[in-house]
Amino acid sequence: MEWLDKATAAYCKLLELLLVLLLAAMVLMVFGNVVLRYGFNSGITFSEELSRWAFVWMTFLGAIVALKDNGHLGTDMLVGRLGPKGKKVCLGVAETLMLYAVWLLLSGSWAQTRISWEVEAPVTGWSMAWLPIAGIVFAISAAVFHALKLVKLATGKLREDELVTVQESEDLAHIQHEAERKGDTK
Repeated sequence: MEWLDKATAAYCKLLELLLVLLLAAMVLMVFGNVVLRYGFNSGITFSEELSRWAFVWMTFLGAIVALKDNGHLGTDMLVGRLGPKGKKVCLGVAETLMLYAVWLLLSGSWAQTRISWEVEAPVTGWSMAWLPIAGIVFAISAAVFHALKLVKLATGKLREDELVTVQESEDLAHIQHEAERKGDTK
């Protein structure tokens, strides 16, 4: 299982690099277009369309990284008060429901990809299928992460602090993430 953890960590590092590149491209396109419009009364015709696509991809790829790091917000008011057995049951139910939700997202994204494959974007002329493909990438990645969590749960390889996978606040999530990066885990 340790090699899987390393593989998922490497995958998320690659996604983080891609997120940085997408954000940089988006900022350059939007800023460049603003300067060209106000300074030179011209513009880059495709920058608005591509920056929107970059934003969609950043949203889905960022959600994958947040999922791996348990960075999504939620309420642990009930689950946090349960004992280890109750936390395990709730985690099993939650992960199973998330697998179902991911399946719905995957099937919907796949259907939308098939529908929009021949549809051209208004400015670039590229296939509009590139937008729902981001949902497919997210759904497959999320399904793998949720399935791995279920396997770890079933084999007893989760520590008690890993049984609650949501954060009450972004500040707490950031503090815990920084502590884990520095090796100061509880």
